[in-house]
Amino acid sequence: MITGAGSGIGRAIAQRFAQQGAAVRILDLDEKAGNAAAQEIAASGSDAKALACDVSDQARTKEVFNKLARQGRLDILVNNAGVSHIGTVETTSEADFDRLFRINVKGVYNCTYAAIGHMKAQGGGVILNMASIAGTAALADRFAYSMSKGAVVAMTYSVAKDYLAHKIRCNCISPARVHTPFVDGYLRKNYPGRELEMFQKLSASQPIGRMGEPEEVAALALFLCSDEAGFITGSDYPLDGGFFNLRG
Repeated sequence: MITGAGSGIGRAIAQRFAQQGAAVRILDLDEKAGNAAAQEIAASGSDAKALACDVSDQARTKEVFNKLARQGRLDILVNNAGVSHIGTVETTSEADFDRLFRINVKGVYNCTYAAIGHMKAQGGGVILNMASIAGTAALADRFAYSMSKGAVVAMTYSVAKDYLAHKIRCNCISPARVHTPFVDGYLRKNYPGRELEMFQKLSASQPIGRMGEPEEVAALALFLCSDEAGFITGSDYPLDGGFFNLRG
């Protein structure tokens, strides 16, 4: 099960899992985008369906997870749903802060809460959370976003520790800047007429010289959720193009 898979990284993860024969269930607030992603995957012969779900709503999230659990095993949960925000503590309104917390933090909690009992009952499972380098590094103008992703990293460690005996693994991926539709929309909104210039500038700011691609995140996600990663739990994986160790 993958949340927020209507576009970008989540969609790439859903496609990669489907290519490996997994039955994919997409949960997305944007029902149209979720259905489009599921139909595209299903067109290649894979088992993919989408359900509308606001992951910040615990009652609705539990309802959806219980429905899916009655239809089959819930082996993997990828908590990918999230929103971004630009601002310092002074320029972050209470409404902005609450929105980031409600979706990026409570959403992960709600989905994990709804899935964990089913995984325990079936004898194990894998939970993968999408965090960010912002969760563990100081990035300018990312106050609320950094707060939310730091919480995701902490939740990852806590869940991994608490459910070792239940054979439930929990890890997270912390990408640096990845080229998604959000990046393109941000450039159009904030730098009209200068999109290409700013795209090149943002790409060059990465030590490796470019942004990451959603498919690269999907490849790591597939590995961490596979049996080949059976000895990995309680880990935060930077997918950062050298951000942490190669700057300067």
